[in-house]
Amino acid sequence: MHRLFVAIRPPATVRARLRDVMGGVAGARWQDEDQLHLTLRFIGEVDRHMARDVDAALSSVHHPAFPIALNGLGAFDRRGEPVTLWAGIAPQEPLRALHKKVDQALVRVGVEPDRRAYMPHVTIARLPRGAGPVQSLLERSGGLTSPPFAVDQFCLYESRFTPDGPLYEVAERYRLD
Repeated sequence: MHRLFVAIRPPATVRARLRDVMGGVAGARWQDEDQLHLTLRFIGEVDRHMARDVDAALSSVHHPAFPIALNGLGAFDRRGEPVTLWAGIAPQEPLRALHKKVDQALVRVGVEPDRRAYMPHVTIARLPRGAGPVQSLLERSGGLTSPPFAVDQFCLYESRFTPDGPLYEVAERYRLD
């Protein structure tokens, strides 16, 4: 079985900018360099045959390249307690359009449609129950920005669980028009 997701890998300069703001929250599990990505679509567990169909479907996606930039920090919470720290992205509309095309291509080969609202972001930390407060980080670095960078490709990733945490490997790359 293959655990797959579709994502954009930010350039090294943007990943470095993200790494610069990480820290100062007790207990946070910060993403490492190889884990920083902007998810377009989580697929989940598929067999080898479906993985080939997913690759073929993603190869058929046509979308123009576009620029985006980092835009602020935030936190997702569960029952009022922060569980994920993330960096926002602007503008969001080209990402939403690409997400929709990726989702439609995957549905055509039998992947369930994405039923959640799409919120473009880069996860920078996971927060276990009882992690330190995040407010000081959000106040200190909440104005996070980056120069615009070109999105000219997206990738199919395979995720493998290891004792040290998830390992993400690029399985395929797809160029944008």
